[in-house]
Amino acid sequence: MTLTDGKPEANLEIVLAEPRGFCAGVDRAIEIVERALKKFGAPIYVRHEIVHNTYVVNDLKAKGAIFIEDLAEVPPGSTLVFSAHGVSKAVQAEAHARGFDVFDATCPLVTKVHVEVAKLAREGYEFIMIGHKGHPEVEGTMGQLDHGIHLVETVEDVAGVRPAQTDKLAVVTQTTLSVDDAAGIKAAVRERFPNIREPKQQDICYATQNRQDAVKLISPQVELLVVVGSPTSSNSNRLAELARKLGVDSYMVDSAEELRPEWLAGKSRVGLTAGASAPEVLVMQVIERIKAMGAVSVRRMVGIEETVKFPLPKGLKL
Repeated sequence: MTLTDGKPEANLEIVLAEPRGFCAGVDRAIEIVERALKKFGAPIYVRHEIVHNTYVVNDLKAKGAIFIEDLAEVPPGSTLVFSAHGVSKAVQAEAHARGFDVFDATCPLVTKVHVEVAKLAREGYEFIMIGHKGHPEVEGTMGQLDHGIHLVETVEDVAGVRPAQTDKLAVVTQTTLSVDDAAGIKAAVRERFPNIREPKQQDICYATQNRQDAVKLISPQVELLVVVGSPTSSNSNRLAELARKLGVDSYMVDSAEELRPEWLAGKSRVGLTAGASAPEVLVMQVIERIKAMGAVSVRRMVGIEETVKFPLPKGLKL
């Protein structure tokens, strides 16, 4: 039934994954910056992108947020927000020493990992961290300690870990990883270190898990999956990777303009989801663009309804 003129099938359907888009941690982080802007006025300085999404960052820039990486760029007496990914102890100490008024937008689920690392380190534990080198969340978690935490990105990396001792060894995980990939690496860690301590609850967050589960559910029903998310977004990249592993063509787009007509050629059903840092407005824009390319209907899949909410830091009531 594939058309020969490079157009979608005449009855092209869009299937929306559920859940998709913003999670509670992202909602909270954005609200912290917006409330700080309203309460204290522009500029508000934010260390690193508040969340990894171009649209969100540009929107906050337009409202008066200034995104920096080096705290030396922040004038004395300024209001500073830490991004949702968390920061190291060294960054916290520097911000305090410079006298900034700090609001911490670290996702509470990332903070949970930080607290676990600090608690077990006091008990003499070393750590294996499963995550992506250079990701700000990984840098923040590893920066909770000045030694004794070893990063692994692949199963192969596990063989190279050289802890000072193995009697007290624990494993922690970046919250936005592929659930399946992390499970494979964790299995290799357990095989090498059978007595390793694992978290009571997995570190990969509920939103990452739910969005990956939704991709597993939608993939057998579509011929293409479009993921709305920025290239820097770990959880968005994992969604596209997962679809491909399941045998479905998948592309990530940062905006509707990036959608290519040739992706839809000959397709009768296209799936659409969004990473946890991608706003619903971008999803709606992608839907409109696909409709302009020939889609005639939109169907929402049944999925988990997320009701998680995280409290804001003190001092931001308007």
